[in-house]
Amino acid sequence: MLRDKVSENFKWNLDKMYPNKEDIQKDIEYVEKSCEKIAKYAGKLDKSVDNFYNAIKLMEESSRKLEYIYAYTHMKHHEDTRINENLAHSTKSEMLEAEYSKASSFIVPEIIGIDDDTLQEYMKDEKLIPYRRMIKEILRTKPYTLSEKEEKIMAAVSELTDGPENTYEMLCFADMQFPEIKDEEGKNVRIDHFNYSKYIKSNSRRVRKDAFEAEFSTYKKYKNTMASTLFSGIKSEIFNSRTRKYPSALYASLFADDISVDVYNNLIDSVNENIFILNRYLQIKKKYFGLENLHMYDLYVPMAKDLNIKISFDEAKEIILEALKPMGEEYLELIKKAFNERWIDVYENEGKKGGAYSWGCYDSYPYILMSYTDDLNSMFTLIHELGHSIHSYLSHKNQAYVDASYKIFVAEVASTVNEILLIKYLLKNAKNKEEKIYYLNYYLEQYRTTVYRQTLFAEFEKICHENVEAGNPMTAEDFNKVYFDLNKKYYGEACDVDELISVEWARIPHFYSNFYVYKYATGFSAASVLSDKILNEAGAVEKYIEFLKSGGSDYPLNLLRKAGVDMERKEAVDGALKIFDKTVTQLEELLCE
Repeated sequence: MLRDKVSENFKWNLDKMYPNKEDIQKDIEYVEKSCEKIAKYAGKLDKSVDNFYNAIKLMEESSRKLEYIYAYTHMKHHEDTRINENLAHSTKSEMLEAEYSKASSFIVPEIIGIDDDTLQEYMKDEKLIPYRRMIKEILRTKPYTLSEKEEKIMAAVSELTDGPENTYEMLCFADMQFPEIKDEEGKNVRIDHFNYSKYIKSNSRRVRKDAFEAEFSTYKKYKNTMASTLFSGIKSEIFNSRTRKYPSALYASLFADDISVDVYNNLIDSVNENIFILNRYLQIKKKYFGLENLHMYDLYVPMAKDLNIKISFDEAKEIILEALKPMGEEYLELIKKAFNERWIDVYENEGKKGGAYSWGCYDSYPYILMSYTDDLNSMFTLIHELGHSIHSYLSHKNQAYVDASYKIFVAEVASTVNEILLIKYLLKNAKNKEEKIYYLNYYLEQYRTTVYRQTLFAEFEKICHENVEAGNPMTAEDFNKVYFDLNKKYYGEACDVDELISVEWARIPHFYSNFYVYKYATGFSAASVLSDKILNEAGAVEKYIEFLKSGGSDYPLNLLRKAGVDMERKEAVDGALKIFDKTVTQLEELLCE
């Protein structure tokens, strides 16, 4: 469908950002001039408090305007990527971002370089009060910041350390050729990195097995190249952490969010102690499907597989409003605002960017792009992105610009709380037993894939990094052994762990984003506990709304602690897994009826 054939009610209202297209050029010129002004303060921050304040104020104003331009031009481009004018504007905003980064790059090193006495004197000035947290955060990096000359070398080296990830992406997405299999109707289809997830969920066991073998036998052929690439990536991360004198690569990765290494270790410990619940769930699935042996290619097939639930966008709106009633009137009014004021670009059109996201900036709506397809997954995508958008909206409305942006560690909490409230609502209002089975399985799969699977990934990363930090090389056989042993530990009680799964590590792009995957598991665990509190504890909603309003005004662990969950305590993940255990029992009892 062409975009101009889509009703205005189902398109986001980006015109609210720039009613007149000429204003884009005015804002671009404003940022360009601001960059020139900022650059003039280079080498002068320690000369006077006025210089210090003026540079930071200019940086704030320029960054705020630049984010506005960048968000608008990219979202406009994503409406229809074939329109050259929109592409030109988005490209210009990227060039402007590079110009701004270059002009302002001196500020952080100079702040770190100012002697303590001078900086303490500056901080007494009232006009710097709004920037105290930001400056404190910059100074926290001081022990790990190198000299100006060394920082330039590290910046140059970063172009080389990005190499392993770039090589991985080119190999997986461009050069690797996967074999064909026959789909459920007997037609030849070629497996690739993207459609594998479709066929591994097939109702046909033969299709699942063929897809599994086609996918991983291909990665097996490239295992030595993949191992060399991943080993180089790990060595790069260790080089960076050691050069900056961090205690370890893990510590360096968690430092930015002020996350204790205990959080990472507690996650792994809690999940390891509760692997028996995962295997109890898998035993139930094995019995449900009547399988003598459960294989790795059987894990993703949904229960109640013949259920085909159709939900229009208008129906989804009504269901979402009902599901989120426990969040209170303030939250519901914002959901209505999102629908009524056209935050959401709903349907697919020719040239539209695929996928889904919540995006905007401090001075705009938190817009949502998606391609709604009248099914259950689309409704979950919608409520997920609404969680992000309401979080952003409340953060922007209640925090100053420099304190509004929240960290990734807490970002998935808001979206996942929404999803869990939706699944609880659907379960409560299911029309029949098969619907209940479907919803329970959907919920349990979130635990399996987001808590257990991502923790398995996190444990794999930790083991591999520790091996390399100890001076041990990692070959394909080493990676395979670590990964296979972990799968045996996690799935072995209920599942035949196929040998080909040992090379799955080569398929996971997140292993090139240093210690990132654990955030999915901790985020889901926090959301699980908080959603349970929202439904069952007085005062929990108010605490949660305050958490959403807090933005980035404090570190993630402190924000979550105020909301009602302490991720530094092992009990947090334990609490989430108790909910998982109860839900497994609920499924078991339902199947016995």
